[in-house]
Amino acid sequence: MSITIFIPRDAAALALGADGVAAAMAKEIAARGIPARIVRNGSRGMHWLEPLVEVDSGGARRAFGPVAPGDVASLFAAGFLDGDAHPLALGPTDAIPFLARQTRLTFARCGVTDPLSLDDYRRHDGLRGLEKAVAMAPEDIVREVTDSGLRGRGGAGFPTGIKWNTVRGAVAEQKYIVCNADEGDSGTFADRMIMEGDPFVLIEGMAIAGLAVGATKGFIYIRSEYPHAVAAMRAAILIARAEGILGPAVLGSGRGFDMEVRVGAGAYVCGEETSLLNSLEGKRGVVRAKPPLPALQGLFGKPTVVNNVISLASVPVILDKGAAYYKDFGMGRSRGTIPIQIAGNVKHAGLFETGFGLTLGEIIETIGGGTASGRPVKAVQVGGPLGAYFPPALFDTPFDYEAFAAKDGLIGHAGITVFDDSADMLKMARFAMEFCAVENCGKCTPCRIGSTRGVETLDKLALGIEPDASLALVTDLCNTMKFGSLCALGGFTPYPVMSALTHFPQDFVPRPAAVAAE
Repeated sequence: MSITIFIPRDAAALALGADGVAAAMAKEIAARGIPARIVRNGSRGMHWLEPLVEVDSGGARRAFGPVAPGDVASLFAAGFLDGDAHPLALGPTDAIPFLARQTRLTFARCGVTDPLSLDDYRRHDGLRGLEKAVAMAPEDIVREVTDSGLRGRGGAGFPTGIKWNTVRGAVAEQKYIVCNADEGDSGTFADRMIMEGDPFVLIEGMAIAGLAVGATKGFIYIRSEYPHAVAAMRAAILIARAEGILGPAVLGSGRGFDMEVRVGAGAYVCGEETSLLNSLEGKRGVVRAKPPLPALQGLFGKPTVVNNVISLASVPVILDKGAAYYKDFGMGRSRGTIPIQIAGNVKHAGLFETGFGLTLGEIIETIGGGTASGRPVKAVQVGGPLGAYFPPALFDTPFDYEAFAAKDGLIGHAGITVFDDSADMLKMARFAMEFCAVENCGKCTPCRIGSTRGVETLDKLALGIEPDASLALVTDLCNTMKFGSLCALGGFTPYPVMSALTHFPQDFVPRPAAVAAE
């Protein structure tokens, strides 16, 4: 009987001791002479159970977790390869409620396959989208993506098909596909999980994009804080090139597309597409004024598709199963699925892929299990450090681009950070201004100066110095930053500040100097 033991090599699992678990497993297997092999897979996205060990002995995969190196001997002693007689046993992996409730399209293989096995990828429906794309005309590929309703999953929510069609129609001797993998928002990890756990799906998505718009070269811009993702993507690209998936004739089609990884240097602002393009060109990462749009004058002045990891990784399933299949999930103008990343003070942190439409309350209380501290939820920030803070009174808001915009919020990269009732919202507003002051590129005055003045004014407010005038000035600064900044860093910083002011006014009363200085 063939036995396979799956132990994640995802960065979250590694941080929690997965390498030690794998070493202990290998030692026990050798000592006992058991015919079992270890596969280092991606993460299933249930972070409170990491390191999650799975056993496949020919039936349904069974899960155990969280496993520490010291638990390994007892697992073997309990016969975990043949049954569930152990305190860490979780039963069939797919039956775990957090997984069973999901609709996994983009993340269908993540945590299931060996990330660098192309055979494994093919066995789990990989390359089917690209195989269909090579037999299609470019305009038909673009139409399929357009009809699916796919919107940019990086934050802006711009229709992907419209962007692709603009680049397809541009006349140039060279065009590019650029994948924005500079995932810098707090509480987000979907891009990293895909690159580490299913890198071929991103390669396939980028190749399809290249065929669709006539681009022959692609770049993946990955933040330097993701060394495991960088290594996985580089290894997968070499494999794909050797197997004819990349190169002068994609899958023997006669149409070429190749790609490479570029590593950023840790600047948050390089997550903004024009700053990213400057960085790719070897320039300082500062924002470009628009127009011209990157779709017409992007990388090296050439027409360029700039999409986020999840946008591109969602394309293969659209080409494989069709636009109508993908569009059937979701609500309103928000079609398909969204990988929601639940983090912060929450019991069940992790990645949950589902169709748009769940309410914020369902995500926090039912799926996330409420706060890890057991205290009441006070605020939830959706969309990273530039997202608005929502109080429980707004938890009936459905997860949908337009529904969030109607409540002065942003879905962004779909990261959710939970705070209990001990959170000080004045300090959180100050953090947003300070974050912008530290991370801005320095090019535009509203962002550069407005954020610095914002920090100073909130400090005065905390100390009770002219509170009415300070509140008025913060509001005015936010208005100037929102409408006067060149990019979303300055333009979105007002969301966390103004939402904190609006929904938690009690936290903005003057407090003693000792408290304000904490």
